Amino acid sequence: MKTIARLSAALLACSLSAAAGSDAALEAALESITAENVSADIHFIASDALAGRDTPSEGLVVAARFVRSRLQRLGIEPGAEDGYFHRYPLMRLGLDAERTRLVGSAPEAAVELSPGSDYWFRSNYLREDVDTGGGVVFAGAGSEEEIEACELEGDWAVVFDDGSTDSRLRRRVRKAGGVGVVLIPTADFDGEGYAERYGPGLASFVEGRVSYPSERGASSRRMSLFPQLALTRSAGLRLLALAAGRPADVRVEDWTPAVGAELGLSLADERRVLRDDESVQMENVCGFWPGSDPELSREVLIVSAHYDHVGARDGKIWNGADDNGSGTTGLLQIAEALSRYGPMRRSVLLIWVSGEEKGLWGSRAWSDAPWLPEGCRPVANLNIDMIGRNAPDELYITPSADHEQHNGIVKLAQRLAPLEGFPALESADDYYHRSDQAMFARMGIPVAFLFAGIHEDYHKPTDTPEKIDCDKLRRVARLIVRLLDGLQTDSLEF
Repeated sequence: MKTIARLSAALLACSLSAAAGSDAALEAALESITAENVSADIHFIASDALAGRDTPSEGLVVAARFVRSRLQRLGIEPGAEDGYFHRYPLMRLGLDAERTRLVGSAPEAAVELSPGSDYWFRSNYLREDVDTGGGVVFAGAGSEEEIEACELEGDWAVVFDDGSTDSRLRRRVRKAGGVGVVLIPTADFDGEGYAERYGPGLASFVEGRVSYPSERGASSRRMSLFPQLALTRSAGLRLLALAAGRPADVRVEDWTPAVGAELGLSLADERRVLRDDESVQMENVCGFWPGSDPELSREVLIVSAHYDHVGARDGKIWNGADDNGSGTTGLLQIAEALSRYGPMRRSVLLIWVSGEEKGLWGSRAWSDAPWLPEGCRPVANLNIDMIGRNAPDELYITPSADHEQHNGIVKLAQRLAPLEGFPALESADDYYHRSDQAMFARMGIPVAFLFAGIHEDYHKPTDTPEKIDCDKLRRVARLIVRLLDGLQTDSLEF
């Protein structure tokens, strides 16, 4: 990218002493970031009172107002069109269980099964009504050899599941031309029960959940290509009782059709969705720190962190202290530092985004329709996520020198990092698309992502604030301030 190339070349030409900000201003800013302040903030952000900051949740709303209050106290200006909150809509989806059913039909009889009691299915991608129908073929235990022995084009594959059915079954049936899989547990089934495996997800969909707005029908088409239905044994036997070919003297529970046998019945999977595109409004929190230079102030450096986590489940709170209470807190310390530094030559937008854990929703919404004060444009993004754990000198960055988007911000970060106790920044390229910098990169601006690595408490209720290395978090925040200071030189060409 031409923009990134110019930035890289310009930053290489700068010495560390070339920053436009005064040494006194930088030192005052750095000294304002203390481990005590870090500890105070993260013990609130990751407290049980915020219940894991799910998107959406009351805890997330409280966190947003806590951040807004800090920005107001520090004198940092609102950074969104209507104040501190950049709002974006989510759509609310729910399964219409009363109109969702599975119908098996034979020439002289039919059986109707109900979701959540007779059968279950994954509903992750369901956005619209779906109807999937076809004949039914018995595919044994669903092994590769058994699927190859079946003529499945346009038909469902019925599989007897003893608990050892592997994850490649769906792929095999789909490749063979089938329209879906029906799992029926065997009498000696020895695996996780279908109700336990699929029930919570289906129940939550019946209750209603939120999703990022998408083109109507796109996800549903993907889902309708290959559903997998998990039946109770009793429901499976009711279905098999309709099949042709069973000897009259053999009970249905004792009957095993021949592999590849057409069962002489049809199956219709009917799913109905309740959808509301306007009822849920989410918030990114935005603070704007105007630059002092008449020209350079139009160029905006974006510093971001997501403030959401995954909420609570099974009576336990996932506090998300490191993920991403640490980045949320780090960004609060950077706000404090900016207020001590005073205006930089370039403007800075601080943005706490929501919905990262659900699919980078907040940063996607902002980058899809960015708003900055008139005449301003974004020129770079620094993103921080999970910066409070692991070894004190362990820190990662992307895009590294091995990445095609490697840029001058990363090179400057590598040079500044030893000043904060990080001798070398290792590659985090595996995470380039997994946090919010990926959405800002779509805008054609250079990005840098600082990350301290995964640990044993990642996405567990044990990710709690007392495990955070507050001094390490302090030093990462200081490194970001040094980076912002280093990006104020005349010679930078964005």
